[in-house]
Amino acid sequence: MIENGTDDPVRRWRASAGDPASVLLDGFHALKHALRFGGDVRQVLTGDKAALLALAGELADDLTDTLDTLAEQVPLAALRTLLPKVHPTGVAALAVRPDAEANLARLRAAPRPSPVVLLENPRNLGNIGAVVRLAAGFGATGVVTTGSLDPWHPNAVRGSAGLHFASAVERLTLPELPPGPLYALDPEGVDIRTVTFPDDAILAFGSERQGISDELRERATALVAVPMQARVSSFNLATSVAMGLFHWMSRASAAPAAAAGAAEAAGPSFPGFQPS
Repeated sequence: MIENGTDDPVRRWRASAGDPASVLLDGFHALKHALRFGGDVRQVLTGDKAALLALAGELADDLTDTLDTLAEQVPLAALRTLLPKVHPTGVAALAVRPDAEANLARLRAAPRPSPVVLLENPRNLGNIGAVVRLAAGFGATGVVTTGSLDPWHPNAVRGSAGLHFASAVERLTLPELPPGPLYALDPEGVDIRTVTFPDDAILAFGSERQGISDELRERATALVAVPMQARVSSFNLATSVAMGLFHWMSRASAAPAAAAGAAEAAGPSFPGFQPS
């Protein structure tokens, strides 16, 4: 982190905001998580520093001193000129995007302590953010996306509440995927209750409308389906990821034979799912 300078904070913000390495942290919770997980936060602006510190004292007292040092108060009218919309908590910050090579090293480490989530060609930035937040909560190693959307877009970071800094988040192509057995969620797959995901698994989810591609299908170690009641068309993408990660977490220490026995005892299955 750098100390506050003596020059105009609004001018400094404008000079830094256009840098591709800058990450906008919109609101208190995004800032809180970035700081807690080691994000390199360079500038914090607020329309009411006293209110910001009071909020920190209530919700994140471990960060009160840090925010007292970092936060700079500017007129609310000036803050409005810097942001599409001022967050209700009245604070925004700029951080530095984590080093891609460090993230890739984390994703490719062997052995990995937890799965990597793969989103193939996601089309909704809010969904990406929600998945990153889930991955952080479950302790996944990271989230990889393919396609044209930048997973570090401000709308995705807002959706994750800043938890991009809690795991490795990168955009790659399918040939660049980290090593590990790849389990693709697909309606034609085997019942997820008969499968145990290893810690180094890649859990792959297709786009919200199209599902997984033929290329991903060919690369998959196995296709896996989540049971779903008949006549229900789909699960939300983030919900599907949550079910996959919970399945890994709940069975990570179970032997495959025990997992198969539990699936048999679970009763009849339903048709597979398609994320929405």
